[in-house]
Amino acid sequence: MIAILDYGSGNLRSAQRAFERSGSEVVVTSDRDVALNASGLVVPGVGAFAACMRGLIAIGGDKIVRERVAAKRPTLGICVGMQILFRDGDEYATDQLHQGVGIWKESITKLAAPILPHMGWNTVEVTGPSQLFKGIEDQAFYFVHSYAAKAKVGLSQAWTSYGAKFLSAVEDGAICATQFHPEKSGDAGLALIKNWVGML
Repeated sequence: MIAILDYGSGNLRSAQRAFERSGSEVVVTSDRDVALNASGLVVPGVGAFAACMRGLIAIGGDKIVRERVAAKRPTLGICVGMQILFRDGDEYATDQLHQGVGIWKESITKLAAPILPHMGWNTVEVTGPSQLFKGIEDQAFYFVHSYAAKAKVGLSQAWTSYGAKFLSAVEDGAICATQFHPEKSGDAGLALIKNWVGML
């Protein structure tokens, strides 16, 4: 069973439909035990970094993610759900950075591009062996964001250029993440979802 974590942020129903198309049983939940014990956990995210973190902390989702990572249980972050897996982010930050879950010890910063948000289809450049992008390395995916990670983390990465190069996906053992929305990325996104499900 795949659990999509409901913490008040994300396109939950579109994500649910997309993951159901992989043939999996899917539930949308904020229940700790269900999220912790699911075969795969999806952490979606739409909106600002700090708001997403507040919602995540409110249901203990930060602890759930850390526990799943420690137990090597598959977890997938999407869009801001990817960003909050990092140490911190500077979106709307004033005197100090907003703290993230801290799986990766790097920061989320604003894209260096003249027009924001980065919205629409863009390609990825996969580096290292990838299970997520198997058979779809040359495809485009749908992005909507103004902030991203710039540093290399994890065992395998995908990079995208918009103004400058940023990290568009990470595979790091049991935890994976995409800056783009696979649930909005047509056949390529569905193929990526099926590849992730095949890793469970």
